[in-house]
Amino acid sequence: MENVAIIGASMTQFGQRDGWVLDLLSEAGTACLDDAGVSPDVIDHLYVSNMASGEFEGQTGIMNAVAHDLAAMPAYTARIDQTSSSGGAGVKHAWQSVASGASDMTLLVGAEKMTHRTTPEATDVIASITHPMEYKHGVTLPSFAGLTARLYLDTYDAPRESLGKVAVKNHRHGVHNEHAQFQKEVDLETVLESPMVADPLRLYDFCPITDGSAALMFCPESVAKEYTDDYVLVPGVGGATDTHVVHERADPTTMRGVVESSNIAYDMADLGPEDVDVAELHDMFTILEFLQSEDLGFFEKGEGWKAVEEGRTEMGGDLPINPSGGLKSKGHPLGASGVAQVYEIYEQLLGEAGKRQVDDADTGLACNVGGFGNCVITTLMEAV
Repeated sequence: MENVAIIGASMTQFGQRDGWVLDLLSEAGTACLDDAGVSPDVIDHLYVSNMASGEFEGQTGIMNAVAHDLAAMPAYTARIDQTSSSGGAGVKHAWQSVASGASDMTLLVGAEKMTHRTTPEATDVIASITHPMEYKHGVTLPSFAGLTARLYLDTYDAPRESLGKVAVKNHRHGVHNEHAQFQKEVDLETVLESPMVADPLRLYDFCPITDGSAALMFCPESVAKEYTDDYVLVPGVGGATDTHVVHERADPTTMRGVVESSNIAYDMADLGPEDVDVAELHDMFTILEFLQSEDLGFFEKGEGWKAVEEGRTEMGGDLPINPSGGLKSKGHPLGASGVAQVYEIYEQLLGEAGKRQVDDADTGLACNVGGFGNCVITTLMEAV
């Protein structure tokens, strides 16, 4: 199996955007083609990561429409839906298409258009991720987050302020991301005094509703060398699934999908958590950054909050987490988020992240979570 490379990437502005999901997909796809220096007629496979274009705007068949808009026919197309980890699932499909030898050039574009809906409407679409019986009783992802946060704080004697410091950190990082929805700092007092959503989590513990798109170009390393000297390798991608019903888990503070998917990726790449220089984690809620950082093996169980308190996950720390600002600051357009995570690691490994550049970043990791850990994709990347 030949090494899989990424030779181009793009990301649109995240936030409240005019236009519809097809406009966003075409914007990111065109920019990625330009960045890679690839003609659309050489694309073999085109994948579109998207969770709910039908539910949000009544638009289906978007993968075929994007191929048309990008003049990428007759490329094989498919829409990849894996709830809020659709972007990561798209990365896995695109990687597999190249690693298997089925494609010499694969374009992945992820997008979601959400802000035209009211908050209750958007929340209802997202809540459909949950088990039908949970959904029937009004259970939402924020309620799971609140319950798990309370369990974590009580079990590991963590102060409530430690969660707020995740939001403060990621907003500080997002100031330097020109694509982020929120490019402003917040202080701890603002976070801790924001409106309660799901005790103990408040408004600033949650990511926003967002429009946006991102894209990546995959090919074998031998083909990459024909186009550029500036590319990164993807030596490991792992995917895993946890229980659909959250209360069936032995320990809700352990995300088995994160553990299993990262173990697959580490084994595939012959790397370990100690090799990772920079990471993009799925901080849809602040508590998720603690859980993922522990289940990925970066910190011992129950020690993730201490790493944040000690500044270890900030820029300049020994393992910067979410230099992009994370979902908290950057925004969370469902189908694009996992693609945008890999975009950030790509920029970091090429040394092109500007003011948010992590020093000596040679190996990066992206972890994209669907639902409340129901499905997870972990991607490892290396500079050449």
